[in-house]
Amino acid sequence: MTTTVRASARGAAPPRAGALRLTLALVGAALLLLCAAAASVMFGSMSTSPGEVLSVLSGDAEPYLTTVVESRYPRTLLGVLAGVCLAVSGTLMQGVTRNPLADPGLLGVNTGAAAGVVTASAFLGASGSASAMWWALPGALLAGVLVHVIGFSGASSSAVRLVLAGAVLTAVLTAYIQAVTLSRPKIFDNYRYWVVGALGGRDFDVLWSVLPFAVAGLLVALLIAPALNALALGDESATSLGANPAVTRALGWGSATVLAAAATAAAGPIAFVGLAVPHVVRGLIGTDHRGQIALSVLVGPVLLLTADVIGRVLLRPQELMVGVVTAFVGAPALLFTLRRMKHSL
Repeated sequence: MTTTVRASARGAAPPRAGALRLTLALVGAALLLLCAAAASVMFGSMSTSPGEVLSVLSGDAEPYLTTVVESRYPRTLLGVLAGVCLAVSGTLMQGVTRNPLADPGLLGVNTGAAAGVVTASAFLGASGSASAMWWALPGALLAGVLVHVIGFSGASSSAVRLVLAGAVLTAVLTAYIQAVTLSRPKIFDNYRYWVVGALGGRDFDVLWSVLPFAVAGLLVALLIAPALNALALGDESATSLGANPAVTRALGWGSATVLAAAATAAAGPIAFVGLAVPHVVRGLIGTDHRGQIALSVLVGPVLLLTADVIGRVLLRPQELMVGVVTAFVGAPALLFTLRRMKHSL
């Protein structure tokens, strides 16, 4: 089942009304992001008040309280970075493939990262979250390149073929991961923690390591946003408007893969953020990819940080990993999407 996402000039809002709607959406999302970041710093196994956080920021707090609050800074910033990467990656993938169900998980990027981690653990003796990040990154990038080569090679290249290539590669890599982990119980113990997806237990080194990849991916995404609007009208229309569909797809796919790889390498495979955020953004401001990418930068971290805070306070003093919470939150979003697709067919 494939549904095409098309920009429709007929249904677009007038320019002034569209600009006002985008401005209001950006301001509202920025305020929500500030609230989510504050909640991420305040809540955990031990809750703190806004006054206590301010005392830590001013340097007047007790050492124990300072340690608790400051230990949450890397987790919050990593949540912001991973949320940005996953949301923009999903927006790009849905734009390039013109398929509203496209996301890093469906197109094999997450599975490629997992295969990289399992391979390094099983055959090279790698262990620990920092090591997993450096092996997840090339695994995700290699999977993205393979899907792109298979999907866009030959005379019959199409977005449908790209999605099918992602599904096939995901099935093959999943079988490989299962074969390795089931035959090596120690590898399975290391892998099962990483594969759930979590923001806790990471330090600033992980953040700085993936930041260059995230910045590069975001810059390319912003540069090709006008060409994605033309591509949404179809290849022939895009060509007549001066865009190069092949180059736009290659850059869009490459940028989406780098962003998804950076987020997955840092926090593990986190589902549904890349799928749900583009639908939320599109419902708020319409089909202009320039606005979609800008708003996704704010909405993605709001969703991920909120899910992480819920996971921390729901079972205190224990916690649910953010990958589990986003799956519960994302499942209704997926069902809503399928319902809308049913009416559009």
